[in-house]
Amino acid sequence: MHAYDIIIAGGGMVGLSLACGLSGSGLRIAVIEHQVPNDELPADPTLRVSAINAASERYLSRLGVWQDVVARRVSPYATMEVWDRDSFGRITFRAEDSGHSHLGHIIENAAIHGALWQKAKAAADVSLLAPARLKQVAWGENEAFITLEDGRMLSGRLVVGADGADSWLRKQADIPLTFRDYGHHALVATVSTDEEHGGCARQAFHSDGILAFLPLWKSNLCSIVWSLPPEKARRMQELDDEQFNHQLGIAFDNRLGRCRVVSERRVFPLVARYARSFAAQRLALVGDAAHTVHPLAGQGANLGFMDAACLIAEVKRLQKEGKDLGNYFYLRRYERSRKRSAAAMLAAMQGFKTLFDGDNPAKKLLRDVGLKLADTLPGVKPHLVHQAMGLNDLPEWLRNGE
Repeated sequence: MHAYDIIIAGGGMVGLSLACGLSGSGLRIAVIEHQVPNDELPADPTLRVSAINAASERYLSRLGVWQDVVARRVSPYATMEVWDRDSFGRITFRAEDSGHSHLGHIIENAAIHGALWQKAKAAADVSLLAPARLKQVAWGENEAFITLEDGRMLSGRLVVGADGADSWLRKQADIPLTFRDYGHHALVATVSTDEEHGGCARQAFHSDGILAFLPLWKSNLCSIVWSLPPEKARRMQELDDEQFNHQLGIAFDNRLGRCRVVSERRVFPLVARYARSFAAQRLALVGDAAHTVHPLAGQGANLGFMDAACLIAEVKRLQKEGKDLGNYFYLRRYERSRKRSAAAMLAAMQGFKTLFDGDNPAKKLLRDVGLKLADTLPGVKPHLVHQAMGLNDLPEWLRNGE
């Protein structure tokens, strides 16, 4: 039996960031991950990317991995354009208008994950158990006991579920899940464009979907996320390259000239999930194990990182005060804080999805007027930028720079 203070199930970006943030606090930490990542990024961009906001940048900087992420490859963007196709509704955000150098970074998940893995691997108080899979868990009064598929047994004062949207730990703890099918699938791919993206993230709303062009580190490469009804998403996936490129150009109003898909096209369903509880006795949930949101605002990874940042603060506080790290009574403070943030994000995403869905003339007029007013009324855009950068959702240790 190997005894730890904290066992993190899931060595993805959020789980690894939690381990890195707790390293050096006098706690013994284990991370259970089913596969060992490839340290080297491939020459071609990988499909899964995240729009990392200022809050997550600050968090990764405090963990000591930001420079490693930047060295791998990132694409800062200083402008964002949003428009409603075939109408006058549009809004443009510029970082310089709010006194910032950039609004965020588009980064391949593999680049962030690789930097965090190296940081955790170098930490003497973090044990990376990979490849390994969970087989059983038993919730004791003072500890949780975990058995791995290879027979190894672990005990921990606190177990953290960072094991994704289909969380095994959440199911083992019998935590109910509220979910809503958005009725859309996301098609993701990498495309090259005739014109340079200019460090601008672009998003087009149309009657049956949302299309985002996210700038990558090469000036004529973009990652696309195209939210469409399931049947249409599958049709687009099955088109030959020439037909797909034609349809993509139409949907994007040819903003960057001709588009050419240069990768495979993957499609996955979009579902909002919200765990009824983010914590229980000996258990805390973070990231997709606790919640998933629509990708239209690119906030999924940022929400998960702030879960981890908040849990780091709570665990360190409990450790300093000599309290039981896994006692649900103490974990409720983490739970209340993060449920509030996740609920607000889910509500905002559902509101956007509802407002921009369909071509009802009254709804179209409402959203076009709303976009126009937001673009022109003084003080509105700086507030929206501040919200999107996540600077209202920082835990105290990131706000104060301690």
